[in-house]
Parts: sequence; C-alpha cells; structure tokens
Amino acid sequence: MTIIRLVKKAQKGNDKAFLKLFQQYQEDIYRMAYVYVKNKDDALDVVQEVAFQAFKKIITLEKPEYFKTWLMKITMNCAMNIIKKNKKVVQLKPEHEKFIGTVSEDIPLSISLQDLIEALEADEKSIVLLRFYHYHTLKEISEILEIPLGTAKSVLYRALTKLRKGFKEADICEK
Repeated sequence: MTIIRLVKKAQKGNDKAFLKLFQQYQEDIYRMAYVYVKNKDDALDVVQEVAFQAFKKIITLEKPEYFKTWLMKITMNCAMNIIKKNKKVVQLKPEHEKFIGTVSEDIPLSISLQDLIEALEADEKSIVLLRFYHYHTLKEISEILEIPLGTAKSVLYRALTKLRKGFKEADICEK
C-alpha cells in the first residue's frame, strides 16, 4: 500500500494504517532524535512523543506525500523541547560523580564529526542533519523549517564553513 493511501486512511481514523506508517519511519525518527538529545532514553522519549503528536495531529497534514518530512519536523521540535527541559536539570557536583561511575569507557582521542556538529547553532545543526543525514534538498529543507530558500542556503554554508574550520583546527583533514 502506498504512503499516500495509508496517510489518507490514518486521517480517517484507521489506527492500523497509522501504526504501519509510523513503524516505517520509527528508526529514522530515533536516529534524528539521538543526534539531538545524545542519549538513548531521551531519544526513545522523543520517539514516543512524536508518535503521540503525529497520531493526534495527522488530520492536519495537508499533503500526504510529505508525511516523512512532517514527522521529521515534529521530531526536531520534540527533541528541542527535551533539550530545553534538560537544561533545567541540576547537574551533580564533580566530587559526587565518582559515585555513579563513568558513562563510557571509550574516550575518543580526537574530535569527532559528532562533536563538531554539536558545536553548531540549533538552526545550523537542523539544516546539516536534514541535508546530509536525511538527504533532503535545500528546497525541501526550506519547506520543512518554514524558512526562505536563501536563508537555508546561507545557514548551510555557514555551518559547513564552521565544520571545515573545526576539522582544520583539530588537524583531522587534509589542508
């Protein structure tokens, strides 16, 4: 069954059609969420929230062919909400961290692409992820983020310049 037909059925209240649709994209949603929130539990919370929001608001989707794009936008919004919520969490004092152990035994020896992406502004990160991880065109990105095409281009090129600079500073890439 095509995506468009499934979306139309889901909009008419068919729960099974929505479930089938959502299951097709849940891994993409999880990956996108994980890039933003950086941990498994929060990423799973985002997936759950996206499922709830999408189910509740699928009737508002005007163009069924953009279902995945619509889901990715909901994912970004939910992930940003979790990040904002987590900023309000009080961190442990360094002297108390020894009681909880280390989060990861693998400590990277050099800066990674993930670290460089994390250093980007939220708008830059969204555009880079949509462009290079989800393979959207700049036109699609401008529609997803509801920004002018020129703004999407300039933000992308600004982000790429920052990433290149970060690689050069870390001496990771060829000069």
